[in-house]
Amino acid sequence: MKEGRSWFWNILAVITVIICLFAFVLHYKNWTSTDNESFRVMSGFYYQKIKFSDLDSVLMEERIPPMERLNGFSAFAKEKGVFREFKDSLTDKKVYVFADNIENSKIKLVHHDSIKIFVNLKDSVETEQLFQQLSSKLPVEPK
Repeated sequence: MKEGRSWFWNILAVITVIICLFAFVLHYKNWTSTDNESFRVMSGFYYQKIKFSDLDSVLMEERIPPMERLNGFSAFAKEKGVFREFKDSLTDKKVYVFADNIENSKIKLVHHDSIKIFVNLKDSVETEQLFQQLSSKLPVEPK
């Protein structure tokens, strides 16, 4: 009978370690993809999909503004989660942050008139390439 219980705890420990490793891999970096119509970014539980037709602006920012974290995490140079700007604390507008390296420049995407997303990748060259790609997808307004 004791042998059966030790197997149970061993299997439970292995499953727990596998789940923790899976969660770490999902949060370790920003997973981005683009197609002809949209840009997607995912990091763990945080996911955003933005249609290029909904983009209002794409800017490169050195720093993100001071914000209150609603949920998310900070670890080493990573900052990820859902935030609210201090200056806009009376409304419920959320800011999504996907920063793999908080020290490097971030891409600021504004869509649907006021929803902001800050994204950067671990490598600043890849971030710059993503910025160029997203900038080229901005909708051209008719004159």
